[in-house]
Amino acid sequence: MTSQTTIDTTGPGGEAPVPSDATPGKGLRGHPWLTLITVAVGVMMVALDGTIVAIANPAIQKDLGATFAEVQWITNGYFLALAVALITAGKLGDRFGHRQTFLIGVVGFAAASGAIGLSDSIALVVTFRVLQGLFGALLMPAALGLLRATFPAEKLNMAIGIWGMVIGASTAGGPILGGVLVEHVNWQSVFFINVPVGVLAVVLGVLILLDHRAENAPRSFDLLGIALLSAAMFCLVWALIKAPDWGWGDGRTWAFIVASVVGFALFAFWETKVREPLIPLALFRSVPLSAGVVLMILMAIAFMGGLFFVTFYLQNVHGMSPIDAGLHLLPLTGMMIVGSPLAGAMITKVGPRVPLAGGMALTAIAMYGMSTLETDTGSGLMSLWFALLGLGLAPVMVGATEVIVGNAPMELSGVAGGLQQAAMQIGGSLGTAVLGAVMASKVDSDLAGNWTKAGLPPLTPEQEHQASEAVQVGVPPVPPGTPDAIAAKITGVAHDTFISGMSAASLVAAGVAAVAVLIAFLTKRGENAQAGTGAAHI
Repeated sequence: MTSQTTIDTTGPGGEAPVPSDATPGKGLRGHPWLTLITVAVGVMMVALDGTIVAIANPAIQKDLGATFAEVQWITNGYFLALAVALITAGKLGDRFGHRQTFLIGVVGFAAASGAIGLSDSIALVVTFRVLQGLFGALLMPAALGLLRATFPAEKLNMAIGIWGMVIGASTAGGPILGGVLVEHVNWQSVFFINVPVGVLAVVLGVLILLDHRAENAPRSFDLLGIALLSAAMFCLVWALIKAPDWGWGDGRTWAFIVASVVGFALFAFWETKVREPLIPLALFRSVPLSAGVVLMILMAIAFMGGLFFVTFYLQNVHGMSPIDAGLHLLPLTGMMIVGSPLAGAMITKVGPRVPLAGGMALTAIAMYGMSTLETDTGSGLMSLWFALLGLGLAPVMVGATEVIVGNAPMELSGVAGGLQQAAMQIGGSLGTAVLGAVMASKVDSDLAGNWTKAGLPPLTPEQEHQASEAVQVGVPPVPPGTPDAIAAKITGVAHDTFISGMSAASLVAAGVAAVAVLIAFLTKRGENAQAGTGAAHI
């Protein structure tokens, strides 16, 4: 059955009228394309911060005297908070209105960013990064909810295409902007830049965004469901974050994985008992919606996991500066920018199945191509594979999002948006962890033999472990004072071994993308993508 979208003119408790926001506005208020621009500005901050900070980490470590483990938490704390809170944040938007949730998220994210720039200790930086993740979780599903309510069905794919373009371009462009700011200003500027962007998003939001609420929007909170889901998500993401350090065979890793499975099982059981569940399990009776969630996870595994090693390849094997490395990724960014709106138009005409399957096929080919990269591969061939990857990812980013959000009832658009983003975050974490494990295993198995073949002095077990960790990120383990001839041999061994590991990881990513091609054929156009009140402004 197709749910009809209506505007609720009562307050959150049903007792008082909502101001004029709840009815279709005139002029700027509620204009679909202006709404898209507004939410894109806010979403850009969150997507950018996923990668821009990686470039600033070495400078933060040096300036604040942090350990490597502490610096890792600058990224891990952000992604952990974001992944855990996304679905609950989407429910908040469904309950209180996506406009309010979006604005609170933007204000909080910008304020936390400014606080990081003013921090003088690593503990404060990590604390405010966690807050950034929580506020980012508020605004991301709300942005999708606003687009879903504002655009008519025939324009929604194009809007999501541009939205996906912003996320993709911001994610891939983060290292470029981060490199420029860190090299020419300071690491604090990486965070301060969010303050004026946040102010702009708030001003636009107050002037333009219209609050849409479905007539049968949720009126209560599933507090136990929130607790169970949050605990399960935390255990899962924590296991993925810590697995590279602990090892996949470590009891602690599996303890958290088992705890997450138990948590998800208890959550699923509880959701069948509560009157207004956090995630109605009936949502997953929709095969296209479920396929869209799985597809988003598989896409993120291939994309984020593959991109993780490419940055090390460019900087540590080819010796590029952060800016140069970012510029070499422009074919990837550029094809996502060009391909996303085109993919949206194509999906509108022919439906999502063929574009999604074709996109994942191109992604699989691109990842296979990246497995053939060598230490001396030229920029032209690298650019070809990066461009093909961007062209493959664009329809998937757009189509999977539309499949998930469009197949959910209007009153659950925030939860659906949270599902989409949570799937992407979990996929990214899973890709980094699993492909990292493939890389580590390949390096461990090849390093000793390559070292011996090069005629280098034998290593002690401790030295071999330290060398392996360095090689996994493409860094030659050359001790200070090593003669040039020996240093050149060590560098050659390190780079060749890194390449073999990256090749193995890329082949696994290509296999994941190939499986996703089959999943794509289970998708179909969203049955519940109804025209929003902004349709008259198109």
